[in-house]
Amino acid sequence: MAAIEFRGVTKEFADGTVAVDDLNLRIEDGEFMIFVGPSGCGKTTALRMLAGLEKPTAGEILIGETVVNELDPVDRDIAMVFQNYALYPHMTVRANIGFPLETQRVPKKERERRINEAASLLGLQELLDRKPRALSGGQRQRVAMGRAIVRHPRSFLMDEPLSNLDAKLRVQMRAELVKLHQRLGVTTLYVTHDQVEAMTLGQRVAVLDHGLVQQVDSPDILYNSPTNLFVASFIGSPAMNLLRVRSDGRRLSFGSYTLPLVDEVASSLRRREGEMVLGLRPEHFSVMPSAEEGATIPVTVEITEQLGSETLVYFRIEGVAAEALGAESEAELRGAFVARLDPRTHPSPGQLLDLAVDVERAHFFDPAEGVSLRGMGS
Repeated sequence: MAAIEFRGVTKEFADGTVAVDDLNLRIEDGEFMIFVGPSGCGKTTALRMLAGLEKPTAGEILIGETVVNELDPVDRDIAMVFQNYALYPHMTVRANIGFPLETQRVPKKERERRINEAASLLGLQELLDRKPRALSGGQRQRVAMGRAIVRHPRSFLMDEPLSNLDAKLRVQMRAELVKLHQRLGVTTLYVTHDQVEAMTLGQRVAVLDHGLVQQVDSPDILYNSPTNLFVASFIGSPAMNLLRVRSDGRRLSFGSYTLPLVDEVASSLRRREGEMVLGLRPEHFSVMPSAEEGATIPVTVEITEQLGSETLVYFRIEGVAAEALGAESEAELRGAFVARLDPRTHPSPGQLLDLAVDVERAHFFDPAEGVSLRGMGS
């Protein structure tokens, strides 16, 4: 195993597109790191540079203590797992798993031992003599992982390996990947556009946008303490509600409504006055008919989704628009704002509803710079 490090890595393509811009990041030995972001953010390009499939325009990539910029992919001691499985259809599962060992001319006895070891680890023992066409999508992906594991590489690189699976299989495979990493402890870089995968798999997650790393933290910190508007709006499902408000240091105003700022929040904002962007997670709303005056806002229900464990309510606030951030979020498509409420709540479209807001858990951002304001000077 080995740590991985990007030092000032940039990738600019011939047409002038900067896919990765000055990437500085260290993935610790044995760590499971996720690169997540929208299409075109640079996450796959970064992985391909690490794999040796693309050459950096600038900077250094290290595996262990070795700069690998000039090393061929075969000499980097890495194993890749792709979204399309890349299995040989004419070979059995046994032959597919053992193919890397055969090309390395590993002795037959040792080859069989490693194949059986990987098959046992992945629950493939009874499938070793089948061809890929006789396997389910989840089984094929396990074979692809077995082919990577059998090499005993220093690191795994995974490029959206679950994207071709249905929802139920993705959940199962996520759990298997976590258990697999716990058992093997191999340094892993996993690329995905699916933030649910990122939040459930990664020990740390790097959020990228337009080739730049926006934040690198544990899933919990990313969700509860996003450093800027992009991370706040990208992480979380449904997405965070964002609205432009004004503060006088003691209360927030938007449209014809006001919300009081408790002392703790006002202090964290350094009594800042003026415009800011208020961020509210869907769970920061609740139905509280007995709430104090000024602590609730009246909303108009547009759509409800009864999900069994919760009710999602999409709503509008009269005279108040959501901050779009240039992206078509679920809230924009369905009704500007969304609340995650108790499953026993059954409002109807068109109904007026008083929602309490948990301002103590709210997020605040500079409207020009997009950076988080809590704990920062004005």
